[in-house]
Amino acid sequence: MSAEPPKERAPSIRDVARLAGVSHQTVSRVLNDHPSIRESTKARILQVMEELQYRPNQAARALSKGRSRTIGVLTASSAQYGPARSVVAIEDAARRRGYFVDTANLNVADPAAIEDALEHLLDQAVEGLVIIAPQERVFDVLERLDAAVPCVSLQSTGKHDLRALAVNQILGARMATRHLIDLGHREIVHLAGPQDWNEAEARMRGFLLEIDDADLMTHPPILGDWTADFGYFAGRELLRSRDFSAVFAANDEMALGLLHALHDARLNVPGDVSVVGFNDVPVARHSWPPLTTVHQDFEAIGQRAFEALLSAIGTSDEIVASPIAPCLVVRGSTGPVPVSRLPLLKRY
Repeated sequence: MSAEPPKERAPSIRDVARLAGVSHQTVSRVLNDHPSIRESTKARILQVMEELQYRPNQAARALSKGRSRTIGVLTASSAQYGPARSVVAIEDAARRRGYFVDTANLNVADPAAIEDALEHLLDQAVEGLVIIAPQERVFDVLERLDAAVPCVSLQSTGKHDLRALAVNQILGARMATRHLIDLGHREIVHLAGPQDWNEAEARMRGFLLEIDDADLMTHPPILGDWTADFGYFAGRELLRSRDFSAVFAANDEMALGLLHALHDARLNVPGDVSVVGFNDVPVARHSWPPLTTVHQDFEAIGQRAFEALLSAIGTSDEIVASPIAPCLVVRGSTGPVPVSRLPLLKRY
């Protein structure tokens, strides 16, 4: 076994763990000055760090002063409008309170990449973590690593013991679906997000619950990928049968692609088909027609997440997070069910 890391790279937390004969989680706990570490173990790890000249700046400051004033943000969806806005809000709130933010973005959310990203953040001696991760496997890895720092999640799955500040996705989907039902629509299609995303699953559940409560026929949801390109493709495919009068898309991008497909087919929105999106991205109000959608206050979510994390760290008063409710924004893309479809709908 080599006594030092390869010359072509700097020593890593795994090198320290290997030479000290401990796990990398134990090294992370030492970097975060966790009280559960025995003094003999801590001394051995610090000695190996000294021998390897392993000195991350934030970790060194944390060891010497006891505080890094740094929080970590793990995001697996920074390309999406909502998570990107929440990250900006977290950074703004942190800056006002004298904190730094270290962000790790997952381009590929496989377990190895998730673990590496978490290790990077813990390697900086972050005092806490905000998790903006849409997939269940991110939470599984986090639970397995036992990060030993407070965590706040912006997605609530109900399966993990984490503070969560998520907007009620099921309620938002029910509001969108109920809006279409109240307009007289009985044949409603759901253009869903990717199956392995928590938010997509919650929005699909909300849609199905509302359809079931109204005792309507259920069309199988179409699984998409959040993109406008897929919305356009799905629209072209749906128009082959025309057995629907309204579509609830799980995000605005897919809804906008769908509007494009309907326009190309020379259909009127909402005269022929009504469309609802989700998230209320800035361009939604400028589409033609302007898109009816479910609004989420991503800035408020990010700010509250940071305050909740400070509370968990113990540097702020305890905060009881009130629910962040979604809001239906009705614009021009939804209207009453077309008169031409009323005789058909009387069957239901």
